Amino acid sequence: MSVKDKIEKLRKELSQHNYLYYVKSEPSISDQQFDVLLKELEKLEQENPEFEDPNSPTKRVGGDITKNFPTVEHRFPMLSLSNSYSKEEILDFEKRIQKLTEKDIEYTCELKYDGVAISLTYENGVLLRGVTRGDGEKGEDVTANVRTVKSIPLKLRGSYPDYFEIRGEIVFPHKAFQELNMQREKDGESLFSNPRNTASGTIKMQDSSIVAQRKLDCYLYGLHMDNLPYSSGFSIYEQLIDWGFKVPSLKDRYIDRFDSIDGVMEFLNYWDDKRKSLPFDIDGVVIKVDDLHLRKELGSTAKSPRWAIAYKFKAERVSTLLENITYQVGRTGTITPVADLSAVELSGTIVKRASIHNADQIEKLDVRIGDTVFVEKGGEIIPKIIEVDLSKRKKKSKATVFIENCPECNAVLERIEGEAQHYCVNDKECPPQLKGKIEHFIGRKQMDVDGLGAETVDQLFEAKLIKNVADLYDLKADQLLPLERMAQKSVDNLINGLKDSREVPFERVLFALGIRYVGATVAKKLAKHFKNIDAIIGATQEELIEADEIGEKIAASIIDYFKDPDHLQLIERLKEAGLSFKVIEEDQSSDQLNGMSIVVSGKFILRSRDEIKALIESNGGKVVSSVSAKTDLIVRGENMGPSKLEKAQKLGIKIATEQEFLSKITDSVTKESGNHPVQGELPF
Repeated sequence: MSVKDKIEKLRKELSQHNYLYYVKSEPSISDQQFDVLLKELEKLEQENPEFEDPNSPTKRVGGDITKNFPTVEHRFPMLSLSNSYSKEEILDFEKRIQKLTEKDIEYTCELKYDGVAISLTYENGVLLRGVTRGDGEKGEDVTANVRTVKSIPLKLRGSYPDYFEIRGEIVFPHKAFQELNMQREKDGESLFSNPRNTASGTIKMQDSSIVAQRKLDCYLYGLHMDNLPYSSGFSIYEQLIDWGFKVPSLKDRYIDRFDSIDGVMEFLNYWDDKRKSLPFDIDGVVIKVDDLHLRKELGSTAKSPRWAIAYKFKAERVSTLLENITYQVGRTGTITPVADLSAVELSGTIVKRASIHNADQIEKLDVRIGDTVFVEKGGEIIPKIIEVDLSKRKKKSKATVFIENCPECNAVLERIEGEAQHYCVNDKECPPQLKGKIEHFIGRKQMDVDGLGAETVDQLFEAKLIKNVADLYDLKADQLLPLERMAQKSVDNLINGLKDSREVPFERVLFALGIRYVGATVAKKLAKHFKNIDAIIGATQEELIEADEIGEKIAASIIDYFKDPDHLQLIERLKEAGLSFKVIEEDQSSDQLNGMSIVVSGKFILRSRDEIKALIESNGGKVVSSVSAKTDLIVRGENMGPSKLEKAQKLGIKIATEQEFLSKITDSVTKESGNHPVQGELPF
């Protein structure tokens, strides 16, 4: 068997396994067996780039960076549905249709997924484009992110039309959402509030590799094309399954068809009760006239079709007793009031606590200790109080007064103008803040200290061995061994973990410091712009704002942080401990690319796209976005756009892989003498 045939065989086999796992939910091999096949294909593709296919199963990991999502006009407008909140409104919907037609009416009922509406375009059986709903007329092109959703086919199966659009909903499954929040909690990051909003934010992220990690799912249900060759909306689902799409499950009754409104009502009642058991969120049921010819006859208003309506479920809520209000102190000193409740079951879980968010919310709800309150979960992970049952309020109840002092250190609280939160500003002594900063510092995306977790931080803090992050690097084995649960192996792991953390790059060290508003992305931008910590410390507000994505609020926070002598002393101690406080850059500058126009396309492994572009510019070249007769070179990563590749080949433009480009740039720089390149030697 030739290499090409072997690659095609593996691609076909892996695509089938993807289909069985993500669409049919009937896996035929283990995850480990799948990974072995995938790695084999990756190796063959890397060794034989001439057989590259942008729709290969290996291209699902993402990696494209999209600064701006271009706006695309929908060929078929994405109308919104009219909402109803009662059974009476559904009966009115039926009456309106009966007035417009004398035909017998059948209805299709589908779950109303609480996610992000998406429109997918397929041309010749290949995914061409993924576009958000937007305003219904135009949406944003999020194709790079859509391609990472494994239940969306990149290539179709069977026999299909040359061109069509299919509509559906991208959802965040409960299991994947909970895993994401658990990891964020470990990393000291704020938790996402609900799957729907997180799915919406994820599908518009700039880095598609992060989208791929979040395990989004997609259900598709609306076929749009010129001259649809079908008479029934329900019958289309069978066709979509044959093409390889994941559609609402008939077996699980995610969709059903009825010849009367009585069947529709039964379906509504069924899912109002059963929706708690679903692996994703829904917020209602969509009811459609099934006959496609009748749909066309009924038509649409300017905003919504007359042949469909959405029935919205009421968010589940329960009443219980508010026993007490306590206050939590966050890593940055944020004070959050929390309601301690009499235990009550809500959405299948026992709820004992609920967030009240801030002082404004307490005042708005007029919530008091001893009140009977209504608690709602809906799409929220953390339950919240939405209303007080005033009919059950005791006559002698007293209005809640927000605390004036920190519950942990007794410092006077402050409230920043324009913000809803109160803060404890005693960040030098307040125990939760001190421990929270250390826990943030050691997080996986920051210093990633192996052998050190929140419980160990608490233990070391209580033993007075650490008070700040610099103290970690002074720890000795003989100090740790006497502590409970600290055997020799645990101590060795911790000491080695701290040693390894000295290799963490500057951008992550900067993020680990815990400067307010300086998250992972901002830290990366600062490191790239200023190159070292001293330049950041010495920067003015105007100079900080010149850096990419740094606004006045972030700049002011950075300046405030470095005004503090204790913070400067902390950084000096961390420098002495061997942490990296500057960008380590290799000198790879020359004039070897002088005058060359170069296109950078695809996903890169050894360097980021921005780093490739920086190398081109530092060696005298010019980065251009489109391929033309004036293009001198294309630096090609994985998943390069097929149209660019085809155009480059037609024009005879030289193409270099990432490895070829980097090796030749390195060679050209090493041949320089006194900053003058060897004349007559171009790397390409």
